[in-house]
Formats: sequence, C-alpha cells, structure tokens
Amino acid sequence: MAEQDPQQPSDSYVQSFARGLSVIRAFGPGRSQMTLSEVAAVTGLTRAGARRILLTLEHLGYVTVTDRKFELTPRILELGYAYLSGTPLWNLALPYMEEVAEQTRESCSVSVLEGADIVYILRLSTHKVMTINLAVGSRLPAWVTSMGRVLLAGLSDAELDRVLAMSQIQAYTPQTVTDVVELKRLLAGVRADGYACVAQELEPGLQSVAVPIVDRSGRVIAAMNVSGQSNRFTREAMLDAFLPPLRHAADQINHALLRR
Repeated sequence: MAEQDPQQPSDSYVQSFARGLSVIRAFGPGRSQMTLSEVAAVTGLTRAGARRILLTLEHLGYVTVTDRKFELTPRILELGYAYLSGTPLWNLALPYMEEVAEQTRESCSVSVLEGADIVYILRLSTHKVMTINLAVGSRLPAWVTSMGRVLLAGLSDAELDRVLAMSQIQAYTPQTVTDVVELKRLLAGVRADGYACVAQELEPGLQSVAVPIVDRSGRVIAAMNVSGQSNRFTREAMLDAFLPPLRHAADQINHALLRR
C-alpha cells in the first residue's frame, strides 16, 4: 500500500523531503533490495520522482545500486544513532538491562511510545521467543503489548482516547482483548499496580511483563519488559521471577535520570 503524506502544516511542509523519507522507510524486512518500479509502487511516487530521490540518496551515500536493485547502506544507521546517542536512556539503562537479562535468562527491552505504536530503542535478546524478528527500531501496536500498556497507562484520559482512536484494534490470537472498555479497565489496573502483564495476546506462546521508566516529574517516558515463552512459565511464576528484578532495574534507571 502506498504511503500517504501526513497532514501538511501550512506552507512550512517540505513535500520533497517527506517523499525522500518515504523512500527510506520503504526498505525493510522482505524489501531489503528493490527495483525502481518496486520503490515507486511501495511509496506511491512516480517512477521519475522515485528515481530522483534514489539517485540523491545514492549520491549522499545512503543507497547503493547493483544490477538495477537499490538497497540502503550502513550509513543509514547514522540517522537512527543520532536519536539514540542523544537519549540518556541509551547509556543509563544498558547496565541494568544486562543485570535483568542475566538474572532472568530472558530477553529485556526498552521502548517508547510513538503514535499508536511502541518503538524499541534498546534490546538485549537472549533467545528468540517470537516469530517476529525484533530489534532496535522495531514497532508493535501499543495497546496489545506489555510495554505499550505501561506507556498508555501513563497518558491522560484525553491522550489515551486519541491513541486508541488511531489504533487498529484486532484479534491477533483468541486471547487478544479487543473491547475498548475492557482495555481501559486493564489500563486502569496497570496504572494502579505499576506494571503490565500480557499473555499470548499478540502471538501464541509469548508473554511478557513490563514496568515504567519515569522522568524527574514522574511522567512515564519509556517502558522496560522481560518476555518469555508461556510453556515455561505460568503468569504467576513469571511475575514472581521477572517483576522484582525489573522493578529494581527501573528504580535504578529512574534514580540515574534524576542525577543527570
């Protein structure tokens, strides 16, 4: 499906720049190499427009072409690293995440909320527990993930309604909670308990528990989770094993953020 330009904020909107970003975003899993026609089809651009952007990106070193197939170069990582290197969590959270991963023997991640999705900004993977290949930069729907529910629970009622309205709520498994009223009830519980636990709602066999990371004002700015396979832990066993080290790590990160 062709990507649509976001709503243009008056005459300050630079359409050519937005189209260039749409070309970069067109590459990804299953689309690491594309012909000019494929790029045009994915982005909704004309072949001439896509060609100009691709040649510009090639000139700047962000794209290479071989046998008429374009692909991103490692230089594209500079764009994402500019965000990560400027994020205090990048350096502060990693040592504590390593402790959590070592104690639990499970994958540990940190994500932030962007629109209706969570975006992974840190991840330590001990073994693969999902069919989806998660890495830094991966996106998942916020409403159906443990980290997402922690982040949504930190929003005001008006902000929550706005995010849920833009979310594509659907059943991923028989366990997925799709009723908005029930979701809001669960989020109220997350807000009261200080953690979220999600079992087999996004993918069969996957369950996780997440806690918030807050700034000096107490605002939730990120979430950290541990994920594991449901055939190895009951919900209660997972909470007993994962929640204490997660909370301890989050407390340490919160204190480190206060000292900055």
